[in-house]
Amino acid sequence: MDASVQAGRVTLAVDGALATITLDQPARHNAMSLAMWRELAARVEEAVADDAVRAILVTGAGEKAFCSGADISEFGENRSTPEAGAAYDHVVDIGLEALRRAAKPTIAAIRGICFGGGLEVALCCDLRIAASGSRFRIPAARLGLGYAYENVALVVDRLGTDAAAEILFTAAILDAQDARRVGIISRILPDERFADEVAAFAGAIAGNAPLVLQAVKRALLEHAKPAQERDVASVQAAVAACQASADYREGRAAFREKREPRFTGR
Repeated sequence: MDASVQAGRVTLAVDGALATITLDQPARHNAMSLAMWRELAARVEEAVADDAVRAILVTGAGEKAFCSGADISEFGENRSTPEAGAAYDHVVDIGLEALRRAAKPTIAAIRGICFGGGLEVALCCDLRIAASGSRFRIPAARLGLGYAYENVALVVDRLGTDAAAEILFTAAILDAQDARRVGIISRILPDERFADEVAAFAGAIAGNAPLVLQAVKRALLEHAKPAQERDVASVQAAVAACQASADYREGRAAFREKREPRFTGR
């Protein structure tokens, strides 16, 4: 078998205005190999660079898992020394940051297992929706694995200190209801209608005015920075571009005429 297939892969498919990034290693519950962490950054960058794409959906191959975390079977080879571990972590950080800083809306569609690094991938997305049978966990405390500051900060930034402490201290498995309680996900979808409802949800976002989506994302990214580092002027410029756009005129016309708008991103 080809080594790249054994190590899993991260794929990108574009359908109209929606890009779908798939974590694809179902034999290991879509655990992220080092090669997949590298590919994650590349696939995100490709989706962002594609002018036709308005929103990015991240999901896992198959029905059993979104992502079970890092592929631990590689640790003996790729994290055998402090230097190798630091290099591995750097690749992971690049993949996560590419997703977290993507200039377009990102949605994690979660089905089945969402553990460890897989939960980090999901938390790097703007929105997270999940099938009712999904399960969530950060098992580091049960593995004796230290959790880096950046990883703890990501959980705190998304969920707040109390929820982060609960998840990290207990290493407990959360069901979908618990995940919604602590803020990991915003909505729970029926298992039997998961694919259809994900398509409808993501499609509705991708169908909105792309300049507005980008302006909102720019505001979210700037707001996440320390106050003294925020480039508010760039947000204001993006908003002004929306107001001056043909899409704004189209949106008003569609509202008056009681029809669906046809946005072009101009």
